[in-house]
Amino acid sequence: MTVTLQPVSIDNWYACTQLNVTPEQRSVFPAPVVYWIAESKFVHDFELRAIYAEGRVVGFLVYCTSADQDDNCWIPALMIDEQHQGKGYGREAMEVLIQLMSELSCKRIMIGHRPSNEIAGKLYESLGFMRVSEEVIDGEIVRLLQLE
Repeated sequence: MTVTLQPVSIDNWYACTQLNVTPEQRSVFPAPVVYWIAESKFVHDFELRAIYAEGRVVGFLVYCTSADQDDNCWIPALMIDEQHQGKGYGREAMEVLIQLMSELSCKRIMIGHRPSNEIAGKLYESLGFMRVSEEVIDGEIVRLLQLE
């Protein structure tokens, strides 16, 4: 299985907007992909990637190309389409993204997830992301991966 991350472009943006999470997951991933595409036009360090597997778009992610004031690089969004969940695409996409972000000189990668999204929490933990606090911050559990 090989997952690649391709820039969202004129060739794949519409396919990205057709991605959906399951109805049960809509409370943990409430913003549709079209929202992230629109926001990226105003937040200039947002990079959008279509997650490809088996020659088709199976997911979508957003990451920041520059660190915040605390030297953290953020991953604001990661989603795998409901038809492609449970196949390991999320893990593989995260592994590729972590490598990409380390090449951008990110030393600390931050990601958040809703407390009820236990699948995301377990995935991030298995990749080395540790909780930064026992408290829920702005409705999310925030996790950190220290690269150096």
